[in-house]
Amino acid sequence: MRHLGRAVILALSALLAVACGGSPGNPHHEGGNAELRIGAIPDQDPQKLQRTYGVLSDWLSSKLGVKVEYVPVTDYTASVSAFVRGDLDLVFFGGLTAVQAMHQLPGAAPIVQRDIDAEFRSVFVANVGSNIKPVDGVAGLKTLAGHRYTFGSDTSTSGRLMPQFFLQEAGVGVGDFAGEPGFSGSHDATWKLVQEGTYEVGALNAAVWDDRLASGAIDRSKVREVFRTPSYHDYCWVARPDLDKRFGDGFTGKVTAALLAIDGSDEHEHEILQAFAAQKFIPTEAANYAQIEAVARDLGLLN
Repeated sequence: MRHLGRAVILALSALLAVACGGSPGNPHHEGGNAELRIGAIPDQDPQKLQRTYGVLSDWLSSKLGVKVEYVPVTDYTASVSAFVRGDLDLVFFGGLTAVQAMHQLPGAAPIVQRDIDAEFRSVFVANVGSNIKPVDGVAGLKTLAGHRYTFGSDTSTSGRLMPQFFLQEAGVGVGDFAGEPGFSGSHDATWKLVQEGTYEVGALNAAVWDDRLASGAIDRSKVREVFRTPSYHDYCWVARPDLDKRFGDGFTGKVTAALLAIDGSDEHEHEILQAFAAQKFIPTEAANYAQIEAVARDLGLLN
């Protein structure tokens, strides 16, 4: 009977632990076995993202002393939902999704961005067969009216939000294209669809475009750059407000310091910076995304 009573007590204790979210079987619970789950908007080919964030996860784990896991998501909206829900702790958002996440989760804050994100740009690209010629300024984008056009994801900063903003500056609305504009879902999908001729013109992340040009992935005989936009703030790492509570006082600062310390001095750090198309990470703050927030509100993309 004494053994039976002890078994009942242990069983009840286990049930209580599960009910309180503290089960040792849950790798995401508070305490010494907590797991840092990182994510990103799915803006490129999934295989490339898996490699990039797999390497970064291993590196962060070695620096922070906690298990770090990359959790892929299906689309941009899912990345925001998972972050707000608590399924992701730290996410490399685009400017728009960062603003959406901070709007939905008070206390969430951008901590770090790449050096290139302080002056980020989009590029408009066109199928060579469309006879769309390069233009010198925003006003020249009016020549895109009447053509088949695709954005990237519907909540992409560099693939939709800012391209639409600059199109409006040129007097081109979404109703001025030939048919409804498309939404490719990612930057890689955008240039591929334009190169194939499915759409005559599209807009995407300038860093992705430059990287694919350098790698030889893009067929320059079929697709060309039309216009590179003025700069704006874009991608950043956003941290949940409860990181210090879950991982210990000062943990958010440790994550920030770890990312800022990546300087390419060893093989892993060099690989990380190369994958992120950056020379280094730099500090950032919410005020840097005021323009993105204003444009998002104007376009009805921020509830």
